[in-house]
Amino acid sequence: MGTSGRRQRRRVLVTVSRTWTDWQTMRAALAEQWGDGTAVLVSGGCPRGDRDAERIWTGWGGTVERHPADWRRHGRAAGFRRNAEMVATSADICLAFIHDQSRGASHTA
Repeated sequence: MGTSGRRQRRRVLVTVSRTWTDWQTMRAALAEQWGDGTAVLVSGGCPRGDRDAERIWTGWGGTVERHPADWRRHGRAAGFRRNAEMVATSADICLAFIHDQSRGASHTA
């Protein structure tokens, strides 16, 4: 419980390779973390991968906290900076769906 006496919401960080295609495994892993439906999904918001996890989560009525990379400001380092930002949010668990040795998803995990 936080200092206000209120229970904090469980936070589930997700990182997904752009080439991930095993949606059944993803759905099952997310379902294990769903709990009472109050958990927040922490996502980098990448169009391929992360947003697929977001669609599953929001399809169940869940909340997403998106951390998009600022490519314009940080250039090629933007993805890694975003990943570090997500890790720094102190999620309760990280679900990593890694395919083809994905640098971005592996970096977050």
